[in-house]
Amino acid sequence: MINNILFDLDGTLADTAPDLAFSLNRLLEENDRRSLPFTAIRPMVSHGGIYMICRAFAISENAPAFPGLRERFLSIYADNLADETRLFPGMAEVLAHLESEGYSWGIVTNKSERLTLPLVAALGLADRAACIVCGDTLAQSKPHPAPMLHACQLVKRSPAQSLYVGDAEKDVIAGRQAAMHTLIARYGYLGSEDEPEAWGADGLIDSPGEILDWLSKRRDG
Repeated sequence: MINNILFDLDGTLADTAPDLAFSLNRLLEENDRRSLPFTAIRPMVSHGGIYMICRAFAISENAPAFPGLRERFLSIYADNLADETRLFPGMAEVLAHLESEGYSWGIVTNKSERLTLPLVAALGLADRAACIVCGDTLAQSKPHPAPMLHACQLVKRSPAQSLYVGDAEKDVIAGRQAAMHTLIARYGYLGSEDEPEAWGADGLIDSPGEILDWLSKRRDG
């Protein structure tokens, strides 16, 4: 029986796109470039800051300008981590229900510890999450399964007892390689080119509340 729920952070647990979009557009403006519409930035978010900068500036991470742009982007974002970031609608109720029913829940993200821990604290979740595994907690990050397995070790649950909820293909790859169940949050930051139905997840959900529906159906079935 599943008794451990692990969440991706950006685009699954919390809607971080507004603050990340602000930071990217500030960086563009500082470099005399035109800001991008939010609708263009939102699908980039689950791919991480490196991807966002490379797409926005049309450069590779090997470009001479990239390290300086990345450090400035991180600095801007660190100062604006939780200005507009909120849990997705319905997620607070999901977490409360999981806790009341005795589930453990935690976070496995590729976001660095430098950014993850203060953001989770600002959201009021630092003392509630059973584990927080960041992109630099281990030498590997998703889609490698090591962060998933490490999270299970921290909460003393087996992968077979665990469900991972994310919004990117790398989330499914990591979860499946760790031999845990996976759900894809279609309410997250999927782009028009994404095909979540082809990623091999155990299910797709359109709102946080459907996590509980999926767990209920699995338990009853």
